[in-house]
Amino acid sequence: MHQSPVAPRLVRALNGETFNRPPIWLMRQAGRFLPEYRAVRETAPDFIAFCLDPEKASEVTLQPLRRFPFDAAIVFADILLIPMALGQKVWFEAGEGPRLGPLPEIGQLDAGVAEVETILGPVAETLRRVRSALEPDRALIGFAGAPWTVLTYMLQGRGGEREEARAHAYAHPAEVDRLIDILIEATARYLAMQAAAGAEVLQIFESWAEGLPDDQFLRLVSDPHARLIACVRDLGVTLPIIGFPRGAGALLADYADAVPVQGLGLDTQTPLGFGQQLQATGKTIQGALDPLLLRAGGPMLDRRVEEMLEAWSSGPYIFNLGHGILPDTPIAHVERVVQRVTGR
Repeated sequence: MHQSPVAPRLVRALNGETFNRPPIWLMRQAGRFLPEYRAVRETAPDFIAFCLDPEKASEVTLQPLRRFPFDAAIVFADILLIPMALGQKVWFEAGEGPRLGPLPEIGQLDAGVAEVETILGPVAETLRRVRSALEPDRALIGFAGAPWTVLTYMLQGRGGEREEARAHAYAHPAEVDRLIDILIEATARYLAMQAAAGAEVLQIFESWAEGLPDDQFLRLVSDPHARLIACVRDLGVTLPIIGFPRGAGALLADYADAVPVQGLGLDTQTPLGFGQQLQATGKTIQGALDPLLLRAGGPMLDRRVEEMLEAWSSGPYIFNLGHGILPDTPIAHVERVVQRVTGR
């Protein structure tokens, strides 16, 4: 394993350092916008098998690092590996996205927590392979889906709008709270496993934080995140953690106060001034560039990148998107943004 006497730029930014140019990585940087990714994907029988094949998963994790001077790799996996490991059937329909089978009994899900590290052991092997191949000044990010986001898929059996899951949380509060408890324990074990395998940063993806009233946001997002982080720390993990409650809107400040993350992922609606306020509280901020703007390119993209760099580079800041890169994003647009941020 490579060892660096100086921590990677991304790790240092999460520890509060400010640089003359921020570290950069992009959510879903290992993905369908790269032809080399698509070529490897075609060799896997299905998406879950792809995620659990360390040879293929490590290759696609490293691909964007060969193309772009990113400061970090993020392990190639999927947030729905957790329900699969807990015993719920998960598969992906071509052109339609994830599908999940009926929700198992709570007792079965609870018993499955003990099997998470065994079933998802291939993800740890992917991390080990990537860390051994990655330059020491480039960080390796591990991640998991947040309990509420993962639970929405488990309850609804698919993606799409979240009304059904939210209604279920109102109608069956005791059941939902118990399911959240199970997901916190399973996810903490999974993240600790990733840390032991070489991850240097962990990110919690809450893709579906929007639409929740403040009391339900606290119940389903902020409180579970805080408890998840406490469990991860109890397992001996000291790595910096980024929380990304996409769609939190006006509740993001409450989240920042309640959840002990070192980094805050910002979605596309975050005002520049609000980002500065968060930096002033000691939080490192990450993200906010609209993936649709990255896909569109042109002068509006150039101007927005300049505005973000000017507004946020005086505080701890990681350049990123406000959501994942879109599959039809031109590579030249990514190259242009990366060159502006890094000078390379």
